[in-house]
Amino acid sequence: MFVSFGPDDSVLHSKAFMQEEAEYNLIHLIAGNKEALRIKTVEDDLIFAHAAGFNPWLWISAEMDAGKRNSLVQQLLESLPDREFPGVTGTPETGRLFAEAYSRRTGKQARVHMLMEAYHCPQVQNPHNVSGRLVQADESYIPVIAEYLARFVEDVFGTESAPENFLGHAKEVTDSGKLRLWIDQGRAVSMANLAHQSFRHGRINEVFTPHEFRKQGYASAVVAELCAELLNSGLTPMLYADAANPDSNKVYQSIGFKRTGSIADLRFH
Repeated sequence: MFVSFGPDDSVLHSKAFMQEEAEYNLIHLIAGNKEALRIKTVEDDLIFAHAAGFNPWLWISAEMDAGKRNSLVQQLLESLPDREFPGVTGTPETGRLFAEAYSRRTGKQARVHMLMEAYHCPQVQNPHNVSGRLVQADESYIPVIAEYLARFVEDVFGTESAPENFLGHAKEVTDSGKLRLWIDQGRAVSMANLAHQSFRHGRINEVFTPHEFRKQGYASAVVAELCAELLNSGLTPMLYADAANPDSNKVYQSIGFKRTGSIADLRFH
């Protein structure tokens, strides 16, 4: 039986979910969206969270046996007969299980769009001998932030877009007070954003250093300083890194991030 859940639901504090909480951190964000579809089993061993226009996130307790996992996914799809999804996000095994059942129902095939490694940072290791300082972004930096966001999207997704298209988002993250810049010799040489705070984690994203400033420790420095802020406030930093980008994974590992698991972004076509 499936029931709805909200941001303070006991399922988000259950032992089973918390074992994979870093990997499934975005479920906390979706849980706070009143417009999203948020359902779980009464036994708290499955969560399905879907915000319109995005992949649903599916979590199934690792303690569940294979037969029950298959049965629950079938029941889940039967309870959502009129919904179509662009894909699904979850651990590779859970994503594949949902994708195969969805394919049998719709004829659509799934492919892995991106494999992400989830990391958390219980203790930060500050890099040494990095020139510069951390600042909280203010409005004077909005144009450069918009440029860096455009270049970040191009790096990650291969999509070119004019910096002007990111001015609104640049202003939003600046106004939030959560975007940090590393400044060296008067220039913004790296950035990192505190995207979301849940009960136990602070999720970092949009970490970007322009090509001309790389290999100088700037990304390590800005992320490490932001991690220190989160740890001092009682939250464990976490982030997702593209599994296909070994350089970024090494940067995060060098400052104390520990891999917790993998998340697959599958798309239907």
